[in-house]
Amino acid sequence: MAPAGLLIFVFIIAPFLLSLGLSFTNQRLVPNPNLPTSFQGFSNYLRLFGNAEFWQSFRNTFTFALLVVPLQSALALGAAMLVNSRLPARNVFRGIFFLPTVLTMVVVVVIWSNLFQINGFFNAVIQAVTFGAHPGFDWLANPALAMPSIVLVSVWQGFGFQMVIYLAGLQGINPELYEAARVDGASRWQEFWAVTMPGLRNTHIFVVVTTTILALKLFAQVDLLTKGGPLGSTQTVVRLIYETGFRKGQVGVAAALSVVFFLVVLAISVGQRVFLKEDREVA
Repeated sequence: MAPAGLLIFVFIIAPFLLSLGLSFTNQRLVPNPNLPTSFQGFSNYLRLFGNAEFWQSFRNTFTFALLVVPLQSALALGAAMLVNSRLPARNVFRGIFFLPTVLTMVVVVVIWSNLFQINGFFNAVIQAVTFGAHPGFDWLANPALAMPSIVLVSVWQGFGFQMVIYLAGLQGINPELYEAARVDGASRWQEFWAVTMPGLRNTHIFVVVTTTILALKLFAQVDLLTKGGPLGSTQTVVRLIYETGFRKGQVGVAAALSVVFFLVVLAISVGQRVFLKEDREVA
């Protein structure tokens, strides 16, 4: 077996098959002599599909992805275009924009949890703008604001990675295309749509696919900032798997949830690759 095939089997196929097998049992994290492991059929799946928390976690996860992917990609593209221009000290800006990406999520959460506090920076700005008429918000305890707050944290922390990818894509566009566009009298906006965007097609595909996968596995921000609350408004599928398997000890149910989520993410990834076909140069 080739090394690549071996890695795929060890890290993808084997864990999936193990989870699939466990999903048909009542396996528990801590073995119980009075409750031996036995075959349960599709009962774990039926239990999931009838669980309101299961559906809510899926809605929250996909809402997060639908918000993060376009926002983070757009911010990354804008930052890449900025540092790719003849900006003074552009290398300094590249480092500043990329800095959040190298920070651990624990550090990021500490920074942003202070900003989100009742007496934190955001509420101080609101009070200053309204001249004290509005006290601000309890950002992480409000069901309507908790998810947007996590989206903001995630976009800030992750856009530097996509910026580097877009920067490489921008530097791969032939400068003669821009010169030809200027000769034809194209404006900067027309250059962007006629030269930059088509030239970044393959880069767009890579960024969208990878960002979507990263967004769907949201866990750390939620677990550290809101614990899935308030009222389950930020509970995600990955965190529900963790809680079900490790805190409740229901390994069989967690395995069933993992199988369902894996198949959904796989379908989305394959669908994106099918509909967003890359342009390949022909020699």
